[in-house]
Amino acid sequence: MYRQLMGLQQLSRRTFASSARRQIENTVKEKQKLFQEDNGLPIHLKGGSKDALLYRATITLTVFGAAYVVYELFSAAMPKKT
Repeated sequence: MYRQLMGLQQLSRRTFASSARRQIENTVKEKQKLFQEDNGLPIHLKGGSKDALLYRATITLTVFGAAYVVYELFSAAMPKKT
């Protein structure tokens, strides 16, 4: 039992130590150039169309959420007639 446990431990150590690690390319310099260039866009929109879509979705949800809160407050403040 002990021998099997030690064999399993050695196998797992060898597997993790020798596995090929994926190399990720460093893109920080390119991102810095993108965000530091002066093109008249605000910083929260310099990421492209995905940033613009996320910004518009956030603003839309905020406006509808605020309107819903006002509606619920108004309906809670006015008693219902029976």
